[in-house]
Amino acid sequence: MNCDVAHNRKRNGMFIAAFAAMLTVTAVATPLSAAPIPLSSPSYSYADIADLALGSPLVAGVEVVKAERLKGELAPGLQPGFARFLITAGTKMLLRGADGMPGVITYLVDVPLDAKGRAPTLKKVRVIVLAERVVGRPQEIRLSSPHSQIAWTPEIESKLRAILTESVDGKAPPRVTGITGAFYSPGAIAGESESQIFLATADKRPISLSVLRRPGEQTQWSVATGEIVDDSATIPQRDTLIWYRLACFLPKRIPAKALAQLSDGDAQAVQQDYIFVLEQLGACNRTIR
Repeated sequence: MNCDVAHNRKRNGMFIAAFAAMLTVTAVATPLSAAPIPLSSPSYSYADIADLALGSPLVAGVEVVKAERLKGELAPGLQPGFARFLITAGTKMLLRGADGMPGVITYLVDVPLDAKGRAPTLKKVRVIVLAERVVGRPQEIRLSSPHSQIAWTPEIESKLRAILTESVDGKAPPRVTGITGAFYSPGAIAGESESQIFLATADKRPISLSVLRRPGEQTQWSVATGEIVDDSATIPQRDTLIWYRLACFLPKRIPAKALAQLSDGDAQAVQQDYIFVLEQLGACNRTIR
């Protein structure tokens, strides 16, 4: 009897060891095939974020409570490589929205699939949504663009807050819509000159560009946001609202009608000064449209 007990214990021990080994192999293999796919956080430029934020009446941080995937007739117009979800989310913070925002909202979003055709896991994910209200449906919002659900990160939130805060400041630069005219003054000595380029803005507030050249000195330029160009005129820092208004919305060249009052030589000189300003501003660096 004692031999039978010992034999059974040995057999059971071998079974348990084999089962444990199987579990160990399974535990190692499972994450490779069944781990949740995270929602990626795109590397949006300052210009991308400004485009999205300034064009959206609602900007909020939310946490996804439920993500129901829609297929077939429930997802008309869905592009290949994407999945459409009906999202239910809880509002965590409101960054922009004149009339507030409900505690729970719903919206549709298309998200890209990974290389294996899998959709990311959205439930319990924190995202920032940039959207507009749906008339007559207070708990429903509509994303402003296909790029308007962004995985939350401290950096994205910080950039959004900075842009939105600066945009509502009383001294915030207006949106640039074109160029209205220019002035050119040659200096008293050869190689000296000053150009002024006057910009059109959405709210008619004045903005002008100045370029000053002197022989043997570095060319100077500045931006004035008032009627008078004085010592307050400055060079805009990159990734600020004034930089964005200029770098992303100025035309590539001054239109001919804005130079019509100048001689051919003066017009050519102003055009060169304008190109110099564009080079100093640098590219807008939009990565989305």
